[in-house]
Amino acid sequence: MNGSLKSLKYLSSLSKLLIEGSRSKAHTGINLFTPDGVSDYNALWLRDFSYMVEYAGEYIPEKNIIDCINYAIGGKRDDGWMPDRIYGDGTAAYAAGELGKPIGQANLDNTPFLVFTVYSLSGRMTREDFYPLFLEWEPFLKQGLKIIPLKENGLVFNTKEAPHSPYGFTDTVAKTGFLFMESLLFWRACRFMYELGSKFGTRETDWYAGHFKKIESSIDVLSDPVSGIYFAASDACRQLDIWGNAYMLYIDFPCTQAKKQSILHFLAKNYDRYVYKGQIRHLLKGEYWERLLIEIKAEEYQNGAYWATASGWIIWCLAQIDITLACKTLSEVVTYFKEEGSYECVNKDYRKLPSFVVSATNVYGALRRLMEWNSRNFADYYDNYISE
Repeated sequence: MNGSLKSLKYLSSLSKLLIEGSRSKAHTGINLFTPDGVSDYNALWLRDFSYMVEYAGEYIPEKNIIDCINYAIGGKRDDGWMPDRIYGDGTAAYAAGELGKPIGQANLDNTPFLVFTVYSLSGRMTREDFYPLFLEWEPFLKQGLKIIPLKENGLVFNTKEAPHSPYGFTDTVAKTGFLFMESLLFWRACRFMYELGSKFGTRETDWYAGHFKKIESSIDVLSDPVSGIYFAASDACRQLDIWGNAYMLYIDFPCTQAKKQSILHFLAKNYDRYVYKGQIRHLLKGEYWERLLIEIKAEEYQNGAYWATASGWIIWCLAQIDITLACKTLSEVVTYFKEEGSYECVNKDYRKLPSFVVSATNVYGALRRLMEWNSRNFADYYDNYISE
């Protein structure tokens, strides 16, 4: 077996093991899936579960996915805002932070990630089986999207006076103004809802189309003409967003070929400034978020540590411009998992939370996609790289 297939098989097995370890029982008797296999995060987090389903969903039965979607919708707020997470006893929390001590207003990505889970499920079920579920869920999903704060240009917007906690893997960061990653998530959710609504004949698909088209027309207000890539936000935290730019290309957001090449060249040129052991920093090395919702030490957690959550997106991007760097990133993150473990985030002399599920699943899903996209070419390069 060549090296690329060995790595794929290893990541598959690790993802399966961690997903199995993340199972916990809700008070209703259904299976929940926590972000880790050691029960430190003892709840169903909507975004982590969405990543598990999208990238390694073969290890989660359809019934479990349906149960978790219903459980999440059951925890929606009176205004329709979906939970950030929901605990085994049914208690829902809408923003990051401890129960009763929210960090900022409710997270901006709760409903988009629930939409992603529903969309992933749709690809596994027959039309006849999925149709009644979508008809039941669609009004709640649409309401959850409708109440996310937007500006006239369609971009997700955060006020400086009372900011929402943003994308969950930066949920301690007080990004304000127009938001980049959060707008990409909203765009993707609207695209998926438009596709599903068109397929199943639900009403108001024009609402989804209008919103994703606005974002496509407006996203360049966050573009940095100097670096050629995008800022995380327009006001506080107007800083170059490594994760967001890689994710933009990974989800096939429509941008010009010139913009795509600009992002790819930046990621290749600045590789050593955001990668450590195959894992990815939110910002370039030496930079820290301008405004936080809680205090976080520099070089730790969301303020300077490195995460495998985004490694797959980076590997995918680098494979299109510098395949050697893509192979290096994959080899190093797999080696780290084998020798040290799958942590939430790491740094030199720092590691947080072992058995973190999406660290493995996100790399696994991206590698599988890469192998399907360009299997022979990538496999040959990777085999040569790890044999040197």
